[in-house]
Amino acid sequence: MSTGKEISIALAGNPNCGKSSLFNALTGAHQKVGNFPGVTVEKHEGYLDYKGYRIKVVDLPGTYSLTPYSPEEIVTREYLIKERPDVVVNVLEGPNLERNLLLTTQLMELEVDFLVALNMIDEVQEKGIVIDMKQLQALLGCHIIPTSAKKKTGLDSLLDHIIRVFRKEIQIRKNKLFFRPELEASVEKITTLLSHQKELGIFNARWLAIKLLENDREVYHEVQQYPVWVKVELALQDAIREAEHLHDSEPEILITEDRHSFIRGAIKECVRQQEEGKATVTDYIDMVVLNRVLGIPAFLLVVWGIFQLTFTLGSLFTGWLAFFFSTIASVTGPLLSNDTLRSIVVDGIIAGVGGVLIFLPNIVLLFIGLSFLEASGYMARAAFVIDRVMHRFGLHGKSFIPLITGFGCSIPAMMATRTLKSPTDRLVTIMIIPFMSCGAKLPVYVMLTAAFFAPAVAANVMFGIYLLGIAVGLWTAWLLKSTILKVDSEPFVMELPPYRWPTLNSVLFQAKMKALMYVKKAGTLILSAVIIIWAASNYPRQSSLDAALMAETARIAGSSINTSEKEARKKALDVRIKSEQLEYSLAGRAGKVLEPLIRPLGFDWRIGIALVTGLAAKEVVVSTMGTIYSIGQSDGATKDLKSILRNDPTFSRATALSLMVFVLLYIPCVAAIGVMKKEVGRWRPVLLYSVYSLSVAWVISFAVYRLALFMQ
Repeated sequence: MSTGKEISIALAGNPNCGKSSLFNALTGAHQKVGNFPGVTVEKHEGYLDYKGYRIKVVDLPGTYSLTPYSPEEIVTREYLIKERPDVVVNVLEGPNLERNLLLTTQLMELEVDFLVALNMIDEVQEKGIVIDMKQLQALLGCHIIPTSAKKKTGLDSLLDHIIRVFRKEIQIRKNKLFFRPELEASVEKITTLLSHQKELGIFNARWLAIKLLENDREVYHEVQQYPVWVKVELALQDAIREAEHLHDSEPEILITEDRHSFIRGAIKECVRQQEEGKATVTDYIDMVVLNRVLGIPAFLLVVWGIFQLTFTLGSLFTGWLAFFFSTIASVTGPLLSNDTLRSIVVDGIIAGVGGVLIFLPNIVLLFIGLSFLEASGYMARAAFVIDRVMHRFGLHGKSFIPLITGFGCSIPAMMATRTLKSPTDRLVTIMIIPFMSCGAKLPVYVMLTAAFFAPAVAANVMFGIYLLGIAVGLWTAWLLKSTILKVDSEPFVMELPPYRWPTLNSVLFQAKMKALMYVKKAGTLILSAVIIIWAASNYPRQSSLDAALMAETARIAGSSINTSEKEARKKALDVRIKSEQLEYSLAGRAGKVLEPLIRPLGFDWRIGIALVTGLAAKEVVVSTMGTIYSIGQSDGATKDLKSILRNDPTFSRATALSLMVFVLLYIPCVAAIGVMKKEVGRWRPVLLYSVYSLSVAWVISFAVYRLALFMQ
């Protein structure tokens, strides 16, 4: 049990180094996920009790350096400097030490208290790599603990070392990384100047000096606020002139060269690699997935397989959930004597929120598949293969990463474009991200394909919808780069990590977090929207309809027909009156205004209402349809929305295809529009994009609807 003493540690490392697996192995189920303050970057925190200490673990975003180009790099650096964790655990990928040590050298420059967790030590041993731990420790100035997050070895030793560092039983030497003499002299000169500015005490003066020489804009803005800047600027100009004179280069480039020289020397001195032998499994797989001819078909086949799994297996669970919510409605309806309350609960909440939640299994399965691809190392190959295609459309190869993120959510995807140095590449990528099928659109696809297609065919249809979004996005990029944004893209280099079999815990953890976010959204935003939609669909009331219902019901009750015929006529009357009331309501009137614009697409006024409410969140399209279409049902229980749509004479397979295309392509949610404006900086491009996306959505949906009608 914890004694109340708490240690805060931060895990820092490159992407694919096993950092998140180590985090999961340490904290188990005691985790929470949120965002870092002010940015849409995931923040993982966890706790564990060990030898009387409560240890708080923060899994920092994976980053290759502490240069503030991307949100991940900014967040990691800000956390280390301002939050000051007690111990920083630098997670290194054992088989790829040379690449990982660049971040380590920058932690040395920060002079934080850090340990190295040499992860994947099992792979190091399997590959016959020999590492001189003592010598490497001497060079880095910190202890190195071999670990394997996958096999959960070395964890106790790591925790013991963390406690010893916290107790000051292990003295961190904080070795300095020295640069070439003339550059080192400039660093020392600027360090001395900065050390006299007390207001900068939160920062390490030497680190500030190095960052100023690297032309780090964030540090520039920080130091320029103080009087010492006048002297510092003169010293910087001297350093730049000397670097230009002696090396025909800039201090920033020289610092990078010296870091890499240190890393190469450390590797040569401390690591003995086994001589290259026969090809590995990674080599054989890459012969196919990186092949110029087979690479893209292989990528499409992999994604198609995930969609098949999502639908084939997911349809079993969605059927059970649909039955579950239908049973709840059947039981709840008769228990509520008040007609208004019964309508709110059955037609509103159960039909709306339940209509969204029944597709949770499909979403979980899809995210399991995508998490598996990312953790296995395949997603990096996909980016490499797709890069060749993207350059033909004028896109930077790095744009693939934000686009892939867009399949989860457009908001972090737009934030991720900050890694693109070219403003035009950023703008183009931001403009096409909403055409990627985010997770919020998935319930719409699942509901409509499940209603009108067999499971195997449904997977193919949804796969086609995803491809259509990619195609429209690429075409839009080509259009922009060919007309108003004619700027060449920069070359693209991406690391290809070795293939690894992801741990089940890691994959399931990622899927669980996405599922919890989806359920939370259903219980807050969507629930609120459902209640508002129910009110707008039921009010104002038309008193003449209520009077007509009472009179006609009394007439049927007094007729001489048999009981079953009376019930059938009452149900038919109830459906007619409710439908007329829906048309008279506020929502109905709004839908009628839109209907002439969307009728050519196969949509009536009810779908128009759903599309408008979908601007809040795309899942609301399903909940709105669940609420509105349920209002027209006469029985106390609510039928499955899929069954209602199948039996609705105004809703056909062609309508379903047209609606999926329109939801794919029209304006994203309000939150995404807000982030787009923030990232672009002006409203004009956002408004132009909105007009463009609505126009493209209308034209393509019209074409799909007419083609589907022709082929029926």
